[in-house]
Amino acid sequence: MKHTFYRLTLICIAFSTGWVERAEARERPNIILLLADDLGYRDLSCFGSPAVETPHLDRLAEDGMKFTRFYAGSAVCTPTRASVLTGRYPLRFGITKHFNDVDRWLPESATTVAELLKGAGYNTAHVGKWHLGGLHVDDQGRRLDNQPGPRQHGFDFYQTQIEQQPVRGRMGRERTLFREGGTVLLRNDERVGMKDSYYTKHLTDANGDFAVELIEKFAAKDEPFFLNVWWLVPHKPYEPAPEPHWSNTAAQGISDDQHRFRSMVHHMDAKIGGILDKLEELQIAENTLVLFTSDNGAAYEGFIGDLKGGKTDLHDGGLRVPMLVRWPAAIESGATSDAFGHTNDLLPTFCEAAQVDLSEDLPLDGVSLLPHMKGKPAPSDEERGTVFWQLDLYRNLQRHYPKPKPYATEVAMRGKWKLLALKGQPVELFDIEADPNERRNLLDDHPERAASMTAELRDWLNAPRTTAE
Repeated sequence: MKHTFYRLTLICIAFSTGWVERAEARERPNIILLLADDLGYRDLSCFGSPAVETPHLDRLAEDGMKFTRFYAGSAVCTPTRASVLTGRYPLRFGITKHFNDVDRWLPESATTVAELLKGAGYNTAHVGKWHLGGLHVDDQGRRLDNQPGPRQHGFDFYQTQIEQQPVRGRMGRERTLFREGGTVLLRNDERVGMKDSYYTKHLTDANGDFAVELIEKFAAKDEPFFLNVWWLVPHKPYEPAPEPHWSNTAAQGISDDQHRFRSMVHHMDAKIGGILDKLEELQIAENTLVLFTSDNGAAYEGFIGDLKGGKTDLHDGGLRVPMLVRWPAAIESGATSDAFGHTNDLLPTFCEAAQVDLSEDLPLDGVSLLPHMKGKPAPSDEERGTVFWQLDLYRNLQRHYPKPKPYATEVAMRGKWKLLALKGQPVELFDIEADPNERRNLLDDHPERAASMTAELRDWLNAPRTTAE
């Protein structure tokens, strides 16, 4: 009897100890980042879209927190993606415009959020668009190793598209990049073959379904994971999404491209719904942090309301994007914040949630938004300081109207004040709180403020940079 009692005691202690260890592990959430491509500030119904119903993303807003003043790191894709992964301004790495399938890449020396989380015991995976270099293949379909790709930047697994000419150019012109996207998939450095079930899939389905597949695999390990899902939607080429999304977005009086655009957003929303449903099914939704945003403002068919500019332009139409975050175990549902946020903030936010101590030697340009997400005051303007943007001049605006003048290649923002400059010379100054649509140029009314912000901008432009090795 004593032996039986002793054995039961040991079993209980072991069970209890294991339970405590698992409970402590669960305090670190799974993290899923969902990044849209060219989605405008008001392209979700929870942000006032008059065009597309996005019930699953609206669900994220209802169950979590909506940020109404969130900014992308750039008005085009590649620089923002560098900002997301590194928590640093893209100019720090000499990234001043998008990569156009050329021999450019994010330096391997850059410290990424995937590397930091992986070092802390997270399983890491990237799904979808990459656009940070390193995705060219040889004649046998193997990734060329002369440039760093997702694995060199901390991702254990990945599935993305080959980013190589003339393949992408042809598919873009023929408008088959989505419908035949599975034929140019690259998974873990090997091209996906014809016998693979993903080969015949629509690209949005391939990304959504592979994300769900990875969630199932990671959940079975009972270890935290970081899943980085970067949709190509709703970037051009505009293509009709499969049913029922095509029929569900039909409307009188809209162009064919607008119909295609709406169907693409509706399709992405449905695949995000599948991801959220899988979290519920696996009973891991409560301790999974899911964050959704966009890499820049709207292109041609997107909706930005009354904001000025659009993709390729540094007014708020090109920089301001929707952002939603849900973590039921830590973030109150139904909250809305008008606090300033930036894609540089994602790395420190995720690392704080994962209890990763960031080295004082690690340079960062963002701040953690996690305390604010949990109900505390947002970082003050004094804490954050002046925020900067740089983008090489794109003379053509990717909208159905001309690019606003005067042109600008830099921005300095301090609190409510936004200064736009062309090669370091100030051209506009706006009070974003009083004039969110940037209609009244106050440059001549506040010369001292403009001079101070211009001096800060020039110091930032002249700071040392780390470029690709």
